[in-house]
Amino acid sequence: MGFNPPKAKGPEEGEPPPAKRGPIFYGSLEEKERERLAKGEAGLLAKEGMKAAMEAGNINISTGEVFDLEDHMSERQAEVLAEFERRKRARQINVSTDDSEVKACLRALGEPITLFGEGPAERRERLRNILSVVGTDALKKTRKDDDRSKKSKEEYQQTWYHEGPRSLKTARLWLANYSLPRAAKRLEEARLLKEIPEATRTSQRQELHKSLRVGLAAALLFCSQGLADPPESPAGIQLSGLCKLWSVPDCNLVHTLRGHNTNVGAIVFHPKATVSLDKKDISLASCAADGSVKLWNLESDEPVADIEGHSMRVARVMWHPSGRFLGTTCYDHSWRLWDLEAQEEILHQEGHSKGVYDIAFHTDGSLAGTGGLDAFGRVWDLRTGRCIMFLEGHLKEIYGINFSPNGYHVATGSGDNTCKVWDLRQRKCIYTIPAHQNLVTGVRFEPNHGNFLLTGAYDNTAKIWTHPGWSPLKTLAGHEGKVMGLDISLDGQLIATCSYDRTFKLWTAE
Repeated sequence: MGFNPPKAKGPEEGEPPPAKRGPIFYGSLEEKERERLAKGEAGLLAKEGMKAAMEAGNINISTGEVFDLEDHMSERQAEVLAEFERRKRARQINVSTDDSEVKACLRALGEPITLFGEGPAERRERLRNILSVVGTDALKKTRKDDDRSKKSKEEYQQTWYHEGPRSLKTARLWLANYSLPRAAKRLEEARLLKEIPEATRTSQRQELHKSLRVGLAAALLFCSQGLADPPESPAGIQLSGLCKLWSVPDCNLVHTLRGHNTNVGAIVFHPKATVSLDKKDISLASCAADGSVKLWNLESDEPVADIEGHSMRVARVMWHPSGRFLGTTCYDHSWRLWDLEAQEEILHQEGHSKGVYDIAFHTDGSLAGTGGLDAFGRVWDLRTGRCIMFLEGHLKEIYGINFSPNGYHVATGSGDNTCKVWDLRQRKCIYTIPAHQNLVTGVRFEPNHGNFLLTGAYDNTAKIWTHPGWSPLKTLAGHEGKVMGLDISLDGQLIATCSYDRTFKLWTAE
């Protein structure tokens, strides 16, 4: 039996062999290195090695160029850094929690105020992100610009005055002395009317409206030439520039007034013509598209005088109730007041952004109303020169304006096919009449008591409306063309309409 000595224990299977340790040197090589450098061996060997490496192309020596790592950073890294900075700025921006203010800020920055499916929280976050890009100063700058524009608009809309002629002051004083007694008389008549029982007044009004509804008929009168605008009395105008004067009620041609060379816009009678004025006195005024305004008497076929000063089309003329002043409206965005006694222009009033089309005077003589092609109307105090009421509400041009005899109602007719009634006491529109199917060319209140309102339009009809109540009473149908103008006699018994069908009609209660 043999005996085997034990073998030395080897490493277990799967274990890595132990790493060999390198030799460890103790001490410092500093003294030997100094000795080598002192002998010059290092410099020579280094130069030879550097030269050999350069020849082999292993070492490249630059000529002083600097390699900037930041300038050559990848674009992606720059975008990431910029996004981190933007988010950091966004976290520091305070945004209002009021959603309306957030929308206002977005609108000021020129961004959509809302996106599809976006809620208030998402909208606030979008505003914060936008401000983090453009900066909060952009919003401040926008607000400053808005404030500056608002201030400029306010300054532009401010009423400004310039020194007028002495004749204007004299005229204003005369108008005040003329209008105040008439206003007092009108108020006294209104008090007396109020003392009448309401039932009696209602029954009288109903009887009048019944007579208008049932008994109004037309006598058809023909004119051999085309009529273009309203016969403010028995007088007609033509596109050829002729004006014709007719007798009433038989409608015989009395005069053919020759003087205008182009389309006549309007012809109106002096308030006292055929009443207290002599035939030799000025009784008529007319205007034309060439800017001419002419005055006529009842004797001659030629104009008595010309009013010069308009450089553009004159749309309408109207006498002041006193007969001393004449108002004209012009396409140069202004209207003018002429003193015929002083024979001069005393007022050149601006205020509309487009041409002024129609003008009317208050029954007291204290106010003037103008309607413009800018769809706005204005009521002016002739005694002070101020605009006391701004008539805003029509969607298109205003072609007619008229004051009620009661002193506080104003009616306007517009290209939006409606007639609006305004109250001077409340300074607002109190009723809108959907009057016609085409643009309204004129409006007239019954001149004595304002018992009804008359409107004419391009739908070939004129209509009568109750006042007050504004319900339809009668439709005056018969014209085959656009109704260009209308008027009511002083006694309220006759209604005149003229049309583009080359005729005018007189309507009366049978």
